[in-house]
Amino acid sequence: MIKTLKLASALNVILLLSAAYSSASAENLKVVSSFSIISDFAKNVGGDKIDLTTLVGPDGDAHVYEPKPSDAAAVAKADVVLVNGLNFEGFLPRLVEASATKAPIVELTKGIEPLKSGEEEHDHASGEEHKHEGEEHKHEGEAHAHEGHDHGAYDPHAFQSISNAKIYVKNIADAFCTADAANCDTYKTNAADYTKKLDATEADVKAAIASIPESKRLVITSHDAFGYFEHEYGLKFLAPEGISTDSEASAADIVALIKQIKEDKASAIFVENITNPRLIEQIASETKLNVGGTLFSDALSKPEDGAGTYVEMMQHNITTFKKAILGS
Repeated sequence: MIKTLKLASALNVILLLSAAYSSASAENLKVVSSFSIISDFAKNVGGDKIDLTTLVGPDGDAHVYEPKPSDAAAVAKADVVLVNGLNFEGFLPRLVEASATKAPIVELTKGIEPLKSGEEEHDHASGEEHKHEGEEHKHEGEAHAHEGHDHGAYDPHAFQSISNAKIYVKNIADAFCTADAANCDTYKTNAADYTKKLDATEADVKAAIASIPESKRLVITSHDAFGYFEHEYGLKFLAPEGISTDSEASAADIVALIKQIKEDKASAIFVENITNPRLIEQIASETKLNVGGTLFSDALSKPEDGAGTYVEMMQHNITTFKKAILGS
C-alpha cells in the first residue's frame, strides 16, 4: 500500500513537471505591430496564441512617431514584426537598426497593387504604370507643392481598401505560420473567419456609397489618406495636406483648394483623429461648409470612441460620410 502511494505520488510529480514543461514550450508568439490598425488584424488572426505589442497606439500618428527605448527592447525580443511598408512608418529603419532584432520584418503591403503617391492622380503601379479607366482623378488648378519629407513613389494607406485589408490578413497568417508552424491551422482558420467579416463590411461600404448621388461624392479631409478608398468605392477626396501629416500645405495650396471646393461644390468637410483640426476649421469657415465629423484614417480610436477595431472604423467612417452628405 505504501509503495503504491509512493508510486502514485511520483507519477503526480512527473505529470506536474510534464505540464509545466509543455506550458513553457508552448509560449505564445511574441508579435510587435507598428500601429493600431495592424494590431487589430493581428489579434483577429493570432487570437490567444500571440502576445502583442503595439508601437503607435489608438489615435497615434505613425507618420511622425518618435520611437522610445522600450520600443527597441520590444522589437529586439520579437518573433515577428508586422509593419505596413511603403514608407508609411518613417521611424522604422532606425528603430530596427537600434534594436538589432533577428525577427523577420513583415511588410503587409506585399502583394497589393500600390497607387502612385502623386496627389494629382491615383495611378496603379505594378512594375508598369497603368492609368485608371474612366474618370481621371486629376484636380485641375489645384496646387500640390506640399512641403515635407519624401515618402516614396507610392501611397502607403492601402488598408483604406478592404480588399487590401484581406491581403494584410493573409500575409499575417502566413508570417505566423512560418514562425509557429504548430499553430498554423489555428491562424489559417482565424484568418478565414475574419475575412468573412471583412467581406460583410465591404458590402456595407459599397451599399453606403451607392446611396450617395454621384453629384454629392466630393468631400474634403485633412490629409491625403483616402486614395485607396476613392479608387475602390468611388467617393472623391481633396485634402490640403499630402500623403503624410508632416507635409505642410502652403498658402497657395490652401487658396487653390478653397477655390476648387467652391467651383466643384464639395458636399462635406471632415477632420481626422490624428490631425490638428485648425486648418480644416479655417477652410470650412472660408467655404461655408459645416465640419461633418471626425474620420479615422491612419489609426483606430480608443474602444469607447466607436472605432476601436478596423471593422468599427470602416462602419464609423461610412456612417459619418452619409450623415454629413445626406443628413441621415
